[in-house]
Amino acid sequence: MRFEKWQALGNDYVIVEAEALPWDLTAGRVRGICDPHFGVGSDGVLLLSRSEDPAYVAALRIFNPDGSEAELSGNGAREAILYLRRHGWSEAETFSILTAAGPVRPTITSERTCSVAMGRASTSSKDFPGGPDDGRGMLSAAGREWAFQHVSIGNPQCAIEVGEELESLDLAAIGPPIEGHDLFPNRTNVSFYRVDGSRVRTRIFERGVGETLSSGTGASGAAIAAFLNGAPSPIAVELDGGELEVGIAADLDLTLSGWAEPVCAGELSPEMLSALSELDG
Repeated sequence: MRFEKWQALGNDYVIVEAEALPWDLTAGRVRGICDPHFGVGSDGVLLLSRSEDPAYVAALRIFNPDGSEAELSGNGAREAILYLRRHGWSEAETFSILTAAGPVRPTITSERTCSVAMGRASTSSKDFPGGPDDGRGMLSAAGREWAFQHVSIGNPQCAIEVGEELESLDLAAIGPPIEGHDLFPNRTNVSFYRVDGSRVRTRIFERGVGETLSSGTGASGAAIAAFLNGAPSPIAVELDGGELEVGIAADLDLTLSGWAEPVCAGELSPEMLSALSELDG
């Protein structure tokens, strides 16, 4: 089974094509592939398949390293998009792919960059069912109160402005109780951020992952929260792994721009394929 490993701002995924799989990609097999010691090691798996709808170049499924399935990943989507272009799935500069969060429409800007129309974000969703229309709320976690902005970008984001204390926060202690808070029945990604004009510095605690170098949707959640508080678009978001640009329209229509590149390619060994075939949960 052939695979490629790609990364974007330090956020790395194993990319596989569905036609190459000898078995279904179960949660246990995702965990096995992502394992840093016994597997390939990655922040998740991107599964690409031919779409039955000719309007889409491909269908993309995104898996977290704990085996759960994510609706959308900004970095993962760019990696998949540039993989598709490199492997000849489309020669067009602009095309569409289908995700669990709905269609996304990229525009290729170079061999390693693209802008992705992510659709319209919302401050209300099923992932914050008790929340007001503006998505603002308060919660208790890790011994203190946190004011937050809920944003849905196909997946749930909880953005928390923390100002100058951003770098000193212990996300390993704070992130889990917010991710799994009762307010968020499907768990949530969490972005801690501070704002300086049209720049946002963000640290991300990603659902099913933990603290991560980068998250495109997490960056977008923080940027939208800053935008709603008056920051001008486009917003440059600085993450531990690098910088992304988020363009936000008045109706919260979102465009995410950045880079992605391949790290390596290979084949799973017969021994690993055999071990993974025994994992079905």
